[in-house]
Amino acid sequence: MVAGVLQAMLRSLWARLKTAVTGRMRQTVTRSGVAFSFLISLVGAVAFLSANNLLFLLLSALLAVLFISGFLSRLSLSGLELDVVLPEHVAARRPIASALHLKNEKGWVPSFSIQILGARGSVYSKPIYFPALPGASTMEETVSVMFQRRGVHNENSFHLRSRFPFGFAERTVHVTMRKEVLVYPCLDPQPGFDAILAQLEGEIDAYARGAGHDFYRIRPYEYGESARHLDWKATAHTSQLQVREFAREQEPLVEIYLDLDVPPAAGAWFETAVDCCAFLCWQVNRRGARLRFRTQGWDLEVPSQGSIYTILKYLALVEPRHYQNASGPGRHDSLQVVFSANAPRMVEAGWNGDHVFGMHAFAAGGAADTSAGPAGHGAGTGP
Repeated sequence: MVAGVLQAMLRSLWARLKTAVTGRMRQTVTRSGVAFSFLISLVGAVAFLSANNLLFLLLSALLAVLFISGFLSRLSLSGLELDVVLPEHVAARRPIASALHLKNEKGWVPSFSIQILGARGSVYSKPIYFPALPGASTMEETVSVMFQRRGVHNENSFHLRSRFPFGFAERTVHVTMRKEVLVYPCLDPQPGFDAILAQLEGEIDAYARGAGHDFYRIRPYEYGESARHLDWKATAHTSQLQVREFAREQEPLVEIYLDLDVPPAAGAWFETAVDCCAFLCWQVNRRGARLRFRTQGWDLEVPSQGSIYTILKYLALVEPRHYQNASGPGRHDSLQVVFSANAPRMVEAGWNGDHVFGMHAFAAGGAADTSAGPAGHGAGTGP
């Protein structure tokens, strides 16, 4: 009993001593280090066998080089602080440019040959190399990052490596950055998304025809707009493309509904549905149409009640929940799009069956969802 406690205390003391001496630094001997160690062993053996003072001096010099190399390598990796600055809005599975800052907190001692690379599972894949970092200075490098999933990311791990000065050993310091990042769902199209968007855009354009013709304002041209509304006189005056905008009598309202009542086996489908909702909301908002996004217990209209980023933040954290009843449409004159794992239930709740996308809505090749409900309804049809 006493021996076990004493053994545990000794192990704990040894672990603390090892951490104090080496920190989080790991060392890997390189081929050059192995060759140099073999040379030291050979010179030492010959010196002891021959008792030659000159060989002992040579052995001392070789050992001094080895010890100085380890000291300089540790000194080069010590006192470094790493920080990453990400954009305000981050979407999953999309390369994003971020700024990586490496600061040398040592007052006058520089650091040399520092390589930064992401640990396993990190969002940073490509290594970055800093040849030299002067003391009390900060260097910045632009890196591309990519988050594979939506939600909150709390930490990312990095490795700082160096073979300075002679390459006898590669020393690595593990750095963990605890920075909370909220990642939106993927905003890029996936199989089946474009077909849903094309159908929705066609109905928005048909709905918008017949809009008023009262002049509203002249504003700068935005990418993707039709050239038929260009005001050439204002364009010539400002040397930039200007668009003549007219006041519409009625803005189309697009109502997108996500059913959160999803069985456990449909988790992958739910993630795809969340991505599709984010994609459609983003594209509809870019067109300037009014947007209303709803789930059970959550309802927001853009731009009157919030911005598109409010919806994306909600979609970044939304999870399936069990609800007894399905909600019906808020307004029957809106353009309705519904995503539900139980398409017949949504049709019975009053939604337009032609725009209820169920379990097979995202099948390869945009196959239609044939999981429709009662006969006579078009529930579940979709790309």
